[in-house]
Amino acid sequence: MAEMRKVYSEKAIEYAMNPRNVGRMEEADGFARITGPCGDTMGIYLKIKGGKIVNAMFWTDGCGSSIACSSVATDLIKSKSTSEALKISSKRLLDVLGGLPDSDIHCSVLVSNTLKQPSKIM
Repeated sequence: MAEMRKVYSEKAIEYAMNPRNVGRMEEADGFARITGPCGDTMGIYLKIKGGKIVNAMFWTDGCGSSIACSSVATDLIKSKSTSEALKISSKRLLDVLGGLPDSDIHCSVLVSNTLKQPSKIM
């Protein structure tokens, strides 16, 4: 853990080790999935009522940085409109996490791109 703290912020470690909103959502109103150039696959599930996201969950086969970015993103978009969720950028995720090593920034891009992927209405 001491080695991890040399590279990752406490917030990034917390979100990676204790992710929020992880899992697949039954009866989701929307779903998007992307496989990034690194090979990680990201899926985001949305439950929408009255134009607002009332629940968001994610699933990934990626690394701790992908998990942390996904967890933050799903926290950030709850109670937001879908148009507000589209504005969640890679930079915003990195800011919340206190940054990531250059080699892991692609994880925040993958999550941001998944949010912008046209959702399949289920």
